[in-house]
Amino acid sequence: MRYKLSYREVAEYFLIRGFVSTHEAVRDWEERLLPHLTDQIREKRKGKVGKIWFVDETYIKVLGSWCYLYRGIDEDGNLVDVLLSKHRDMEGTKAVFAQALELHDDIPETVATDGLASYPKAIKEELGEEVKHEVRPCTANPVEQSHRPVKHRYYPTLGFGDFESANRFCRAVDEVANFLRPRSQMAEFVCLSDRRAKFVQKVEELEMLFQPA
Repeated sequence: MRYKLSYREVAEYFLIRGFVSTHEAVRDWEERLLPHLTDQIREKRKGKVGKIWFVDETYIKVLGSWCYLYRGIDEDGNLVDVLLSKHRDMEGTKAVFAQALELHDDIPETVATDGLASYPKAIKEELGEEVKHEVRPCTANPVEQSHRPVKHRYYPTLGFGDFESANRFCRAVDEVANFLRPRSQMAEFVCLSDRRAKFVQKVEELEMLFQPA
């Protein structure tokens, strides 16, 4: 989930290290283990978001058709939530806010979007009338740039064969990228030595999630 590798390339990495495997085995591990990993990371970050949310949607191809990946980050760049929808409509927009509230409980003070027509009503019905809605252009909405980890990791897959696997994959990529994020605030400077130390620490924490009880 962290690197821009296909399943065949992951199997080659195993082979270099003396483990004979196949890309089918890697895909099977992904299907079985990703839900557990994603749920564990989500539980760790429950309620740990700010009061300003930036929400946007990007495109993901599934079975040759475009689907819509709704994503939200807070004012510090931390992931709010992510949801893949087959349609860019009111149902999908409301669903991402409902799912975010299940995870974080507290409503934000402000939600900034690109002005998609479904956002004002969805914000009012799912988050409440007291939540302020701001429309920001792409250049002023930081969530636009935060799509990159998902996009870069998605390209080597050449699209997905079914909606369930696409949703599982995209959620995990975002959760892992957010978990390994070295910054606590947007645009914060973190020197290389600190980045390395934080990365090693976070990877060790991820490995602990798979340790037997």
